[in-house]
Amino acid sequence: MFRAKGLSPGDMTALAGGHTIGQAQCFTFRTRIYNDTNINGNFAAARRANCPPTGGDAKLAPLDIQTPNRFGNNYYQNLVVQRGLLHSDQVLFNNGSQDALVRTYSANNVAFYKDFAAAMVKLGNISPLTGTSGQIRKNCRLVNVD
Repeated sequence: MFRAKGLSPGDMTALAGGHTIGQAQCFTFRTRIYNDTNINGNFAAARRANCPPTGGDAKLAPLDIQTPNRFGNNYYQNLVVQRGLLHSDQVLFNNGSQDALVRTYSANNVAFYKDFAAAMVKLGNISPLTGTSGQIRKNCRLVNVD
C-alpha cells in the first residue's frame, strides 16, 4: 500500500521516528508488554506497573522513554535494546530488512533528520482521495458506514 504511494521501507522506517515524541494508551501496547518475547524484561515490567492486564485502557506511557518531549534518535536507540513500546515499532528492529537502518539512525541523528525530512516531503506530496473517491473518517480505524 505505501509502496504504491511512492514510499519505500526506508521511508517508513524514517517516518516511524515520529514516535520519538508522544504517548500511547495502554490498550495499544498491552499485548506487547504481556506477551511479546522481543522485549526487554525490565522495560516490560516497568510498563506493566502502569498498564494492568485488564482495565486501565486510557493510561498513558511515553513512546520514547529516554526523551519523550524531544525530537531525536533516541527512539531508534530504544528499538536496538528492545524497548520499543508498540509492537509495530519493535518489528523495525527484529532481525529484518530494516535492522541496519535502525542501527544507523540510533547512532547518527543527522542521518535520521535528513531521511525523516525527505520522507515527510514525499508523504506530503501524496494527493488525498477527494469527492466520492475518498472520505474523512469519523474514526481513523474504521471506514464510515453512513
